[in-house]
Amino acid sequence: MNKSEGHTSKEKPVVYIRGLHKSFGENHVLNGIDMDLHKGENMIVLGRSGSGKSVLIKIIIGLMQPDEGIVKVLGTEIHKLDKKELIQLRLKIGFLFQHNALYDSMTVRENLEFPLVRNERTLSEEEINKRVDEVLEAVELKDAAEQLPSELSGGQEKRISIARTLILKPELILYDEPTAGLDPITSVEINKLIMEVKQRYKTSSIVITHDLACAKQTGDRVVMMVDGKFIKEGDFEEVFETEDQTIKGFYDYNFTQ
Repeated sequence: MNKSEGHTSKEKPVVYIRGLHKSFGENHVLNGIDMDLHKGENMIVLGRSGSGKSVLIKIIIGLMQPDEGIVKVLGTEIHKLDKKELIQLRLKIGFLFQHNALYDSMTVRENLEFPLVRNERTLSEEEINKRVDEVLEAVELKDAAEQLPSELSGGQEKRISIARTLILKPELILYDEPTAGLDPITSVEINKLIMEVKQRYKTSSIVITHDLACAKQTGDRVVMMVDGKFIKEGDFEEVFETEDQTIKGFYDYNFTQ
C-alpha cells in the first residue's frame, strides 16, 4: 500500500484521460497520454521544462482543447461542457499557480475572501470569517491576516496561495511547480503542507514538478513524462530504479541545476 488512501476498482477516477494528443503546428506536445488519478491520491507528473506538463494541466481545467482523446474530470467530460457548466466544475478544482497570483493591493484576508464573495454569495460575513480563519489555521499563518503580500516571505506567500486554493473546499487540487523559487528548507515545509492538506481535506491532487525532493515527499504515485508521453510510473523508487538513460539523465540533471 502506498501513501494514498486505498481505492477500489469500483471507484471512478477523479481524473480519467485516454489517448490525449495536443500539437501546436508541427510541435507535438502531448503524444497519447493515458492517466487515472484516484480519489485521495497525490500523483506527481515529473518532467523537464517543455515536456508538456503545463499543457496537460491546462487541458484538465478546460483552458485548452485536446486534438484527440477523452478527458473526464470528476466524472464529467470537460470539453463537452458549455461555459456556465465549466465555471461550476472549476469551483470544485483548486489551482495553485507557480507564481502565487495574489492581489498585491489586498491584505491576506481580502485575498482569501475574494473567491468566497465572488462565488458563494449566500455566505454571511460570519461564515466568510470562519472559512478564512480555518484555512489560515491550516497553513499556520493566522497572524498574517492583515498583512499585504509584499510583506510576506516567499514561503509565507506560497502558504497563503495554498490557503486561497482551499477556501472553496475543492475536491481536486492542481499544483504547478509548488516549490519553484523556494530555498531547500522552505521547500520541505511546503511539501509537508501539501501532505497535511491531503489528510485534512481529503483532496486528490496532481503535482506538476521537476523537483525530485517534492516528488519523493508528496507523491503516492510518480509518472515520468518525456516528449509528451508517460514513459514510466510507480512509486518514487520504482521509477528511478532503472537502467533507462532518459530517466537516469533526468535524475542527474535535477541535482546539477
